[in-house]
Amino acid sequence: MAPVTAVERDVRSVGAFEFACGESVSDLRLAYEAYGEFTGDNAVLVCHALTGSQNVAPLGDSGEGQAGQARAWWGDVVGPGKSLDTGDYYVVCVNVPGSCYGSSGPPATNPATGDPYGTDFPPVTVRDWTRAQRVLLDELGVGRLHAVVGGSVGGMNALDWAVAFPDDVRRVIPVAAAARLDPQCLALDAVARRAITTDPDWRGGDYYRADDGPTEGLSVARQIGHVMYLSKDSMDRKFGRRAAGRDAQMSFPADRTASYFPYREVESYLDYQAERFVERFDANAYLYLTRAMDDYDLSAEYGTDAGALAAFEGELLLISFTGDWHFTVEESEAVAAAARDTEVPTAHHVVSSDHGHDAFLVEPGKVGPPIRDFLADGVAGRAVTDTADGDENRPRRRQPAAGRLERIGPRYRP
Repeated sequence: MAPVTAVERDVRSVGAFEFACGESVSDLRLAYEAYGEFTGDNAVLVCHALTGSQNVAPLGDSGEGQAGQARAWWGDVVGPGKSLDTGDYYVVCVNVPGSCYGSSGPPATNPATGDPYGTDFPPVTVRDWTRAQRVLLDELGVGRLHAVVGGSVGGMNALDWAVAFPDDVRRVIPVAAAARLDPQCLALDAVARRAITTDPDWRGGDYYRADDGPTEGLSVARQIGHVMYLSKDSMDRKFGRRAAGRDAQMSFPADRTASYFPYREVESYLDYQAERFVERFDANAYLYLTRAMDDYDLSAEYGTDAGALAAFEGELLLISFTGDWHFTVEESEAVAAAARDTEVPTAHHVVSSDHGHDAFLVEPGKVGPPIRDFLADGVAGRAVTDTADGDENRPRRRQPAAGRLERIGPRYRP
């Protein structure tokens, strides 16, 4: 991947900020990267996934403190000449509050004490992310966005823009996302959090001055996450029931009988991913961000998903993947149906893939073209298909109906 030049890579203070929970911080700091040149109407906000970062495209540097998904995590989609072309668009990605890549969150320094916030940092929600992004964009001189795009919980974040700031964005693209998590995913997230909070080295969240943090708990939490991101077919193709090599080492203590049984490739993969993850991510941040994802509900305060989207007069593209059981095709279709009910011009583009939830990261050749054409031409984009069109497999351009519900009030400012 050829590196792109960042117009700006910075951590900016946006001042005091009140969170949805009612608690405040005196100085919210937001880490972001911006690519391309802003022309006044070409800004695209990219919202990162749960443990992603603001580094959405390759910069040709070491990406200190980042690895794996956190570094250039969508470099095959964002960049010069790519589907989200930084020669045409001014692309901004912001590390969300509560994370650990430079924005204010549990590991950041509390200016009132000089120590890390830990669990004294206010609880965060997806709406807090949206509002913080809006404030930062104001600081950058960006008003109305051409588009907001995001994957996974970043797709929830993108969808929330259509609700919180319906006048501020022309096109919204939630990728591998949903209106809310189902109970199975809620349960798995709860188990992952308990792995962290029952690790004796978590110390109630106050582990920053200790020699060891809750690395074993965070490792288990990440392993649960990886199982959620893969599909049965992709796991069978990658690992089957094969034993790992003779030199493979378990990351966790084994019981006495373990040596009798094979250490399988799927275990080795999970151990490897966990080892890499604990080097780059903070356990408290994982707790905060998974709770924000679990809490999100598109219909909250509106009664229905259609009611939540009623004020949005832009266009909506949902992209889902057939092998994704974390955020299913059916869940994206439900959002599309709600948007159509309120006559938002909508396309639901389904990608055939057995890569599971990770497909939005590992199949740029299938994800990029519909994003590119939707950014250029909306639901009429050539590569955009729509489930509503059946055998025609082409979107219909729909116009907002007269008598739409009144837009929500002016932008909220903390």
